[in-house]
Amino acid sequence: MAISPIEIKEGALYLIMASAARLKEENINLIRMLLSRDYYVLVVTANHPYDILKKIYEQKGIPMERIFVVDTVTKYAMGHDHEPTSDCRFINHPSDLTDLGIAITTILNSNKEKKISLLFDSVNAMLIYISSQNITRFIHFVTNKLRLMNFSGIFLAVEKGLDPDLLIQLTTFVDRVIDADSEGIQSGELKPPP
Repeated sequence: MAISPIEIKEGALYLIMASAARLKEENINLIRMLLSRDYYVLVVTANHPYDILKKIYEQKGIPMERIFVVDTVTKYAMGHDHEPTSDCRFINHPSDLTDLGIAITTILNSNKEKKISLLFDSVNAMLIYISSQNITRFIHFVTNKLRLMNFSGIFLAVEKGLDPDLLIQLTTFVDRVIDADSEGIQSGELKPPP
């Protein structure tokens, strides 16, 4: 069976489910795919601090020129401000959804002319700090903002780490749910299920 590429459409939203062991690999595969398709990528990370994420990308040969990171964990983990950088905005705490929403809105508004995709890594990491109900409301806000601006968005999650009600809600917010463990994303392509 031939391998078919994922068709990331402007304004389309995806929930990509992966095992915990594959989450970092899927992040890297998605970044590569998006960059190869000329997207400017807004990474919202609750999983890895900016410095670690940047190091991972650089080790994998991924250039940071078209990536902007909204980091929700560095200030919280360090207990103080990070040195300013031009490709990252640092949020005070992962549970500060107001600041996170403002950061996402500001970055999207200041890059309207670009072909943008938001990569949210990961829903599960946010659940450490925020209730399922609040993360559902926040993701609903983000997905509506992306749709109104005609930007694409990808939400990474570990299925076994989500309660069934949250998973149902997330599924209703997106256009397509992809099980990366069975469908597999590699080098910008989606393998068909076995």
